[in-house]
Formats: sequence, C-alpha cells, structure tokens
Amino acid sequence: YRSSKLQSAGKQLLLSDMASQGLCPSIKNILLLDSEGKRVAVKYYSDDWPTNNAKLAFEKFVFTKTVKTNARTEAEVTLLENNIIIYKFVQDLHFFVTGGEDENELILASVLQGFFDAVTLLLRSNVDKREALENLDLILLCLDEIVDGGMILETNGPLIAEKVTSHSLDADAPLSEQVMQLCFDLVCVWEAIEPNATYFMKATA
Repeated sequence: YRSSKLQSAGKQLLLSDMASQGLCPSIKNILLLDSEGKRVAVKYYSDDWPTNNAKLAFEKFVFTKTVKTNARTEAEVTLLENNIIIYKFVQDLHFFVTGGEDENELILASVLQGFFDAVTLLLRSNVDKREALENLDLILLCLDEIVDGGMILETNGPLIAEKVTSHSLDADAPLSEQVMQLCFDLVCVWEAIEPNATYFMKATA
C-alpha cells in the first residue's frame, strides 16, 4: 500500500512536469449516465461544449452511438466528433471518459478504470443508479480527485476512494465521531479490496 502511494506521488510529479512542457494528457470530460442516457454525474474540463444544451446534446449523441455495443465485459473505445471516448457499462450505469483525438487511449482507459474502481469501492460493489444517486456527493468528490482542470491527478482506484472517504467526514461532528466514521469507511474500502480482511482481523485479535 505504501508502495502504491509512492508510485502515485511519482506519477503526479511526472504529470506536473509533462503539463509544464505542454505534454500532459488532457481529459475533456467524464460522464456517468444511466441506462436511458440521462445524467447521474458529469464533469466537463473543456470549452468544446460552451452551453448546458451543448453538453446535453453531446451526452445524448455519445449514449446513442454506444448503447448497443458490448461494453459490459470490458471497456470499449470509439472516435466520435474528433474525440476519443473510452466507455464501460455496469448494471444501469454507463461510464465515459473523453479526450482529444491525439490523446493516448491507454491513459484515457486508466482514468476510466480508476473512476470505475473507486466508485465500486465507495458504493461497496453495489454499482447501480439508485446507489449512485444516494451517494452522489461521494461520486462528485471522486471526480475532483481524479481530474482537475483537465489534468489527471490520480488513476489508482483504492487511493481515490481513500481520499474521498477522508474528505466526506462531517466537519461539524465531534472528533471522536469523525475518527470512528473514518475507521468504518476505511474498513469498508479494505473489505472491498480484500474480502478476507475481516476474518483475518478477527483471527489475529
């Protein structure tokens, strides 16, 4: 785990250096739509869609072009309107990451996978529209941890989930309650990563 944090820090330094040279991969938007193409959570980082109507039209266009594909077993890639779009469907949720036509598909795919993994952990593997809407604040925090102004910050799902759970503590709650809630959330994330974690903790207690 510590190694993952070190690798993440190194990756962020590399991305910052690439950004300073104008070489940093850029994300145009991240979309989470339902099975009818309606918004669940979206973030735009590009001026390609200057109005809300333009954004909605793009979301409908992307959904219509991809809805009949088999993107449930693994992520798919397509080129639409000079944009590379990586997408994946789970239950009644459709995940999309959009980049320019010159962007690296593998990098875009890593952003998608990081987003999906983090959401899966935060929703405790109940990845569906109802659960997503009930935890919309966590999903929006998740997007903030992944991309800032189009620049990729993090693609490691478990690390993203950990940061989100730490941010979601109620600032007005007593410190003891905050600590207990953080411990509970981290255990839930750990159990999602390692299903035998609770058994191991009991066995070694």
